[in-house]
Amino acid sequence: MHTPESELSRLLALQRQAHAADPAPREATRRDRLQRLGALLDKHVDSFAAQISQDFGTRAAAEITLTELVPVRSAIRHALGHLRAWMRPRRAATGWLFWPGRSLLLRQPLGVVGIVSPWNYPLLLALSPLVDVLAAGNRALLKPSELTPRFAEGLRLAVAEFFAPEEVAVLTGDASLGQAFCAQPFDHLVFTGSTAVGRLVAQAAAHNLTPVTLELGGKSPAIVDISCDLGTTLDRLAWGKLINAGQTCIAPDYALVPRPMVSAFVDALHTSMLRLYPRFQGNPDYTSIASDRHLARLQALVADARAQGATVVELEPSNGARQMPPVLLLDVHSGMRVLQEEIFGPVLPIVPYDTLDEAIAFVNARDKPLALYWFGRTTAHRDQVLAQTQSGGVSTNDTLVHLAQDGLPFGGVGPSGQGHYHGEWGFRRFSHEKAVFQQSRWSGGGLVYPPYAPRLQKLLRWLGGRH
Repeated sequence: MHTPESELSRLLALQRQAHAADPAPREATRRDRLQRLGALLDKHVDSFAAQISQDFGTRAAAEITLTELVPVRSAIRHALGHLRAWMRPRRAATGWLFWPGRSLLLRQPLGVVGIVSPWNYPLLLALSPLVDVLAAGNRALLKPSELTPRFAEGLRLAVAEFFAPEEVAVLTGDASLGQAFCAQPFDHLVFTGSTAVGRLVAQAAAHNLTPVTLELGGKSPAIVDISCDLGTTLDRLAWGKLINAGQTCIAPDYALVPRPMVSAFVDALHTSMLRLYPRFQGNPDYTSIASDRHLARLQALVADARAQGATVVELEPSNGARQMPPVLLLDVHSGMRVLQEEIFGPVLPIVPYDTLDEAIAFVNARDKPLALYWFGRTTAHRDQVLAQTQSGGVSTNDTLVHLAQDGLPFGGVGPSGQGHYHGEWGFRRFSHEKAVFQQSRWSGGGLVYPPYAPRLQKLLRWLGGRH
């Protein structure tokens, strides 16, 4: 079902009116909305998994459960467990000149939040921010990707079953609806997608001075340290690269490997990948590339690298289907597209380095990534990488799992995104923290009112450092 733009305007106006009537929902109201979101998942978990799998072509229900349903359920439990504490006014320090007055921060809902979610994790990236939005007392309009149409329609119907339209509503449609959606005067806009589209979203939101949270992506490096035990760690790298066939915004995009270890690294990674997926094409555990267009883009990246002299290691001959077998690329250089564009698929360039400083310089010469991974046992090297690089988040000796921590913020930095959410970070992101000073009945303010007596001027000179 395609939602007309007139319906978009109507729903936004409806939610704005509802927010004006109840601008500070009680804790019980917020809990009820979060619990209904959990009940929605309980009822539709199987249909959501089936719809997502059909939209991809092949995607295992176990993978959908692990990477999408489990994190959303965890976020709901976390929010319910901490909601009361998050909602409390916070004391802030008050300068001694203003005692006995006191300073407070009041966290208030922003109003109506728009959420634009992508195709690669359609359930997680629609409902994870929604958990934080509802916990903070807001209302929400969701625009799922048109590239997962079965799931988008299923989500629309499920949300309409559990929520009134003035609370939460889903709008389905193509890119033109997405453009109109981002141009609406929301109180906040959340977008997950590519950096190129993120720039357009930010421009559209800027027209209304709508604040944005942009979760974008980029080229997330995996730095393999000389101290790394390849036999015990590369299953983790292989898993992070191949889950969802690499169609993950925080998937390792390329690996930096000490030059003497490259051959052993390739052999160990090859073994790890085949341990996880004994075969790729026809394997129900291995996810398809989402569309023929995305598959053609990945094949073009490999062809460009091959044409420029890269050594191409294919783990399984391709039959042309969308279950693309992994490809490792050796002898790569910065002129190749695979080291310029976000790959977003099961292709891994391997870049040799001679010193850790050289590896860090390679990362820092590029846009700040959404994630960074380090594998090794030398803590001094780990701490050097953490101190001298910038990224949205980091997992050491593993991949992806920092995203699953409800106590950590998730988001990018620079071209990989702006703003964070998850847990209390999301609650604060979707709240206005109002600064309040409460003056006491007894105040020394009158002492500094004009006319300015000589004694007061002397005191002010002292306070201002003019002795």
